[in-house]
Amino acid sequence: MEQLSFDISRSSKSRVIATSGNFQIELLNHAGEEDFPQLIEISKHLAKEYGDPAVLTKSTIRKYFNKPGSLPFIARYRNEIIGYIIGIPVEALHSEPWAQLDDNFGKSNTLYTYAFVILSRFKGHGYAKMLKRVYLNWAKKKDGIRYITGHVKEGVSKKFTGDIRIVNRVDNWQGTGIPFEYYRRDLGPQPGEFQKHNPPLAEQV
Repeated sequence: MEQLSFDISRSSKSRVIATSGNFQIELLNHAGEEDFPQLIEISKHLAKEYGDPAVLTKSTIRKYFNKPGSLPFIARYRNEIIGYIIGIPVEALHSEPWAQLDDNFGKSNTLYTYAFVILSRFKGHGYAKMLKRVYLNWAKKKDGIRYITGHVKEGVSKKFTGDIRIVNRVDNWQGTGIPFEYYRRDLGPQPGEFQKHNPPLAEQV
């Protein structure tokens, strides 16, 4: 029985949400240790722009990808993980001052986009767009979720469409020396509406 438990912890449990040829998007119900190395390696490409805290560790994968209420998706091409996007309840970041200052903190109606990354060699095929679309649509259908928030470089949110509001700014984001803005996207009350713009923490590598 102990061996069975070990095998379960190593294997990821996911559900295929969308496919296109050799590409597929999976809703990750459980991140298994067998996929940790790929997730960590991909996350390193976020460090330059978003700081070292954006790099995943075994601990943060377990903490956020496997957290009840999180919304993690992975993108695979021929069984290789090539990207991921994850939304976590903003309350999960209770140690962050900016999170506690969010008007919706404690209301369980907000997902914070912890990270979104697609490897550059897979850009230009619509894979990032598909991943983004699936994430936004599923977030909108998630019980109780009305808002998605995230951090982007100052001025970037001006390019977004939809109901976007800047909540606050951080002069030096994660030690990068770069000013970031924290914005909120109102998903609206009706399910099924499609948002056609880039979510936060998007990185082409």
